[in-house]
Amino acid sequence: MARYTGPKSKISRKFGEPILGNSKALSRKNYAPGMHGKGRRGKKSEYALQLQEKQKVKYTYGILERQFENLFHKAAIKDGITGVNLLRLCEARLDNTVYRLGIAPTRRAARQLVSHNHIIVDGELVNIPSYSLKPGQLVAVREKSKSLETISDSLAGKNTKRFNWLEWDNSQMTGKFISFPERDQIPENFNEQAIVELYSK
Repeated sequence: MARYTGPKSKISRKFGEPILGNSKALSRKNYAPGMHGKGRRGKKSEYALQLQEKQKVKYTYGILERQFENLFHKAAIKDGITGVNLLRLCEARLDNTVYRLGIAPTRRAARQLVSHNHIIVDGELVNIPSYSLKPGQLVAVREKSKSLETISDSLAGKNTKRFNWLEWDNSQMTGKFISFPERDQIPENFNEQAIVELYSK
């Protein structure tokens, strides 16, 4: 699956959740997109439900199929519960952390900030959105980029929710990835066990 660049509301309606951010279309049209969206929908098979959960995680974090398979493999060989490990690795991505810190209003915007050289990690410029952070690493806005309107607007209150596994110093525009999050700290509604079952077939 190539990276999705189409209407965000279409994806939200497909899953019945604001996958790519809040969407007014979800409340106005609380049925699936397409000409058969309002029709009677048959019961989904177990495989369809498992595939849907995988697609939901991929759309949420903006991950391609091969990247996702690599992440799953890393999660499977780590100690602990594979599904939880997978979500932790997704949360440790640089673009996701930039979003969680409030530097960008959406994950898409965070991805763009990273790829356009606005973010530094431990003092070094990193422009790879999929860069995997380790506990203790510092994520900061590049000095030249601190006056960007997108960043200042986001930090001013559009995305101010803070998370336990991250620290943020607003005066320095610097955040710290303290640790990998626990499952109950990740607010998204995922059934990660279904993804594990899908890959175990």
